[in-house]
Amino acid sequence: MSQPNTGTPQERTPQEEMITRSTTEGKILLSCQNVTKEFSVAGSKITAVDDVSLEFPESSVLAVVGESGSGKSTLARMLLRLMPVTAGTITFRDQDVTHLKGSGLRKYWTEVQAVFQDPFASFNQFYTVGSLLRRGLSLAQVPKDEADVLIEECLGYVDMKPKEALHKFPHQMSGGQRQRIMVARALMMRPTVLLADEATSMLDATLRVNVLNVLHDLKNDLGLTVLFITHDIGQASYLADRVAVMERGKVVERGTTEEVIFSPQGDYTRRLLSDVPDLRGSLKS
Repeated sequence: MSQPNTGTPQERTPQEEMITRSTTEGKILLSCQNVTKEFSVAGSKITAVDDVSLEFPESSVLAVVGESGSGKSTLARMLLRLMPVTAGTITFRDQDVTHLKGSGLRKYWTEVQAVFQDPFASFNQFYTVGSLLRRGLSLAQVPKDEADVLIEECLGYVDMKPKEALHKFPHQMSGGQRQRIMVARALMMRPTVLLADEATSMLDATLRVNVLNVLHDLKNDLGLTVLFITHDIGQASYLADRVAVMERGKVVERGTTEEVIFSPQGDYTRRLLSDVPDLRGSLKS
């Protein structure tokens, strides 16, 4: 997870105002309005996320791009309700979920699932993959006679078969296989939103493409809404329908992938793109 920028105001250059290139189209499933997160550090207030508003339409991929410390992972944790907001509102299916607790929060978590950066850290190393997946379903009170069918179905979505995965321990699998297991585990809750926080950053190039293709297919086949957190603009251009660029806790530019990545207007976006090879061929048709 990225850490909040702790630089003092004197150390920072002036920050540009947010540039909105086009409005979001389609039915909005999840959104945040004016969300802010502050941390207390050595008696001072550090703003990790500063007045961010974003919308997530159904069956689409929104990539949030920025350097380490830009606040994108903190934003994801607030959207997951793993971290309280300091100010602002989070809305899901037109309902305010900012302060959900108890059974309401548990229901929210069945619909909004996450895949994190390090799949190895998400495993209990003493459990086989099968035990891990079945334990998750038992906590969700899925009947045992339905569990194996659901496991096979969700493994199929990530191009894996039960006989090649369920008996293995985490250390016996590649990084790409472990990450695909984590995606399958999230899918077993039948979510409508998947938050992928740097989900490919620990994988080599070939495995990254594999996981990106899985996420792309899930959007198309299941109508999944995906929030893709990344520092890699190339991956954002490959996967996302829309892109939001974060700098020091603020969204500084947002719009379609074509608008933001291939004709950026913000100075910070241009700087991020300046060291990236030509991406035109990587954009999905």
